Amino acid sequence: MSINQLMFRNLKKNVKNYYLYVFALIFSVALYFAFVTLQYDPSMNEVKSSIKGAAALKAASILLIAIVAIFLLYANKLFMKRRSKEIGLFQLIGMTKTAIFRLLSTENFLLYYGSLLIGTFIGFSCSKLVMMILFKITGVKTNATLQFSIEALIQTLLVFSVIYLVILFINYIYIKRQTILSLFRVISSTEGKVKKISVLQMIIGVVGILFIVSGYYVSSKLFDGDFTTINELFIAMTFILGTVIIGTYLFYKGSVTFIANMIRKSKGGYLSINEVLSLASIMFRMKSNALLLTIITTVSALAIGLLSLCYISYYSADKNAKDNVPSNFSLITTKEAKQFEQALMAKNISFSEKRIPVLYADVNVKNIMETSLKEINADPNIMTLAIISDEAISNLHLGKNESIFFGNSGILNKIISFKNSGYIKLSGKSQTTTLKYSGIREESILPYNFTSGSLPVAVVNKAVFEELRTDLNPNLQQKSLYIGIDIKDDNNIEKADAIFHKLNLSEDNLSRYEMSSSQKQNMGLVMFIVGFLGLTFLITSGCILYFKQMDESEDERPSYTILRKLGYTQRDLLKGIQAKQMFNFGIPLAIGLLHSYFAVKSGWFFFGTELWTPMIAVMLLYTILYSIFGVLSVLYYKKVIKAAL
Repeated sequence: MSINQLMFRNLKKNVKNYYLYVFALIFSVALYFAFVTLQYDPSMNEVKSSIKGAAALKAASILLIAIVAIFLLYANKLFMKRRSKEIGLFQLIGMTKTAIFRLLSTENFLLYYGSLLIGTFIGFSCSKLVMMILFKITGVKTNATLQFSIEALIQTLLVFSVIYLVILFINYIYIKRQTILSLFRVISSTEGKVKKISVLQMIIGVVGILFIVSGYYVSSKLFDGDFTTINELFIAMTFILGTVIIGTYLFYKGSVTFIANMIRKSKGGYLSINEVLSLASIMFRMKSNALLLTIITTVSALAIGLLSLCYISYYSADKNAKDNVPSNFSLITTKEAKQFEQALMAKNISFSEKRIPVLYADVNVKNIMETSLKEINADPNIMTLAIISDEAISNLHLGKNESIFFGNSGILNKIISFKNSGYIKLSGKSQTTTLKYSGIREESILPYNFTSGSLPVAVVNKAVFEELRTDLNPNLQQKSLYIGIDIKDDNNIEKADAIFHKLNLSEDNLSRYEMSSSQKQNMGLVMFIVGFLGLTFLITSGCILYFKQMDESEDERPSYTILRKLGYTQRDLLKGIQAKQMFNFGIPLAIGLLHSYFAVKSGWFFFGTELWTPMIAVMLLYTILYSIFGVLSVLYYKKVIKAAL
């Protein structure tokens, strides 16, 4: 047999055995080429100029390179291990290490660059679809075109060629350092299997669980008033990050083995074949894979968490805009309001108007304050609030000595928490008025630029409002009039927004439609990038776990042969294998989902108003896609078991 025949036979065998690697490589190349194409496509100019998309896409492409490079290097390491016996046989028949390296490099070249070309073609074919998805998510109205970019092709070839050269260098070092004897021992060596669970490992297992639980507990208390300064919050966040990551590593290093050993002892040593096949592998292999599983779990949690937060912000864009701009349009001067209204009437767009006079005063809220971050104000007991009269709100009639707050946003409720009753002191220029406080309502009355971002609005009796008007502190006054304009027909809102911007009014005038669209554009792009990076990581990490299961299945093949000879059927063994894969893929997935849940739950209100629907949707999608690799692993084991006898 000639060298060329040997090479093509090996190539055919490798494609058959490592089809998922080829798929992941093709997918990664296609996604990278599509991303790079977006950077050079002229139709992306609107996205780039409006939301700095070029910088975001370039940063995403760098992260994508890092994910793909790590995956390819790790997969290559596993493949070299599986082929170590083959390399040893080549040396036994007289081939030099240099000749073996050239043979493997040629095979790898054909496999690698064949996948690269296919991936580039698929990336080009899908680039228009990717662009259309981006435009749809961000709401950018422009035509997506299918254009082949020479710059994108050169950049893709350059990046993946560098990765290929790194792979060649690693393979060269590996072949040069190995002896014939060590090559034959690679397959037979185990991955740190242990025969007895030590006391130290039990302690590590308990500590790992305690670390994770303590991190979860602190995250649940992060904004409940237990931490009242920025420094305390920073320390708490650092503690959460450290304990969860270290706890995850210790969990894989000892906790899983500890729990599995407790299950085994509870059965008094009488284990079924299913429990032997599942528990034994979990107990004796998780420890050696602790670092890898920690990285996969942490990055999975990061991907799920970031995508959930992005989707929460995107999903909540309309509600956030309504909370920040109560009417369709907010104006602050009679002149500009009249100009806008005349333009609306000229286009036959019906609208309604409401006007609310606004005053500002220092309010002592010490008696009604439950929690507050001390750094928010020099004196956390004194807040400069917008004051309006109760006559501005329909069906609200307050007593002369009564007040009520409006505008209890999610962020405000977590950082600054108010009681349901008490009293406040409202200070004018020369006198102070004590008013009974009757709670706070969620409804927004004034736009965010009237309330210093997210502070509440104090509503008082008309008589108190007029008294304050005559005793104003001039240093505190900001905007004196809020004019809210609502469009009666929702179909005309976009047309009215176009008129609003055409008039070039001052920046203090706001459009709810513009705010919602801007948030959807910004978070849509971030969600698009995080989603595709998360999808890339999901596929590459799923492939890594799949390759690990391929590796383990080959190591365990002799055991399956013995079990089959003892009379166990394929079906008997597969039940244990299915349970094993539930652990192998389910544990990293479950821990990653838990990490992301507590991370999102602790600070989701900074991003939007809706939690459960966006978060569950992201987690469900990630779980479904991740489970595919578990199913593929079971199918591979089925093939190994079938060939074992």
